[in-house]
Amino acid sequence: MRILITNDDGINAPGLAALAEIAAAVAGPEGEVWTVAPAFEQSGVAHAISYTHPTMIAELGPRRFAAEGSPADCVLAGLYDVLKGAPPDLVLSGVNRGNNAAENAVYSGTLGGAMEAALQGLPAIALSQYFGPGNRDIADPFEAARVHGPELVRDLMARDAPAEDGYRLFYSVNFPPFPAAGVRGRRVAPQGFRPATGFGMLPHVAPSGRRFLWVTGGDQHRPTAPGTDAAVNLDGYISVTPMRADLTAHDALDALARELDR
Repeated sequence: MRILITNDDGINAPGLAALAEIAAAVAGPEGEVWTVAPAFEQSGVAHAISYTHPTMIAELGPRRFAAEGSPADCVLAGLYDVLKGAPPDLVLSGVNRGNNAAENAVYSGTLGGAMEAALQGLPAIALSQYFGPGNRDIADPFEAARVHGPELVRDLMARDAPAEDGYRLFYSVNFPPFPAAGVRGRRVAPQGFRPATGFGMLPHVAPSGRRFLWVTGGDQHRPTAPGTDAAVNLDGYISVTPMRADLTAHDALDALARELDR
């Protein structure tokens, strides 16, 4: 098996090293793991692509490349340059430092990489590690992902359906904020919503007198509705959320059509 990995935390991020271990375990001794990751951190870029300027790419070692672009750029670079003519069997993105549950999924470059792979017709999984008091101070805060990731990726690949017409399915996986031994199991869960939790802006005046704005985040440990991603994560479960690159609010179509169609 040939696996392409990327992330949004950058080529030197510890989560990418954890993902390389997961990918190697899944690919097996005869498999290949190829890395194309951002040269610099790209957190929060979602599914952005560098449409208006070129992307520089550099080979850092065997099967290891850094690109000056977003995770989606890295997937495109992997498919159409690094692995041109020999596409991967699977694309993995992560392991993100922090959760990509609830509203975070909308901003996530980790999910953006997996989404681009799915748009290219490839199986793709985004993996993220929730941080909290239960794991942020242990020797390996990515332990839950390292230990439980390989089996989960294998199970998702085993049930992955052939590419259908339209938007291909991909998966967002969030590991709970606990050591590996504290993981209680898995739950397939929809994307949740953290009420009154979102990004904001904090003004700051530098010593030079120039005014800057810092983006601020909300409480990541506020649970979502029962059974949704962040809620099951905080309860000790790995969440698995099937996703598609389709932003249509299908539940609103019929009612809106009855009002507006002429």
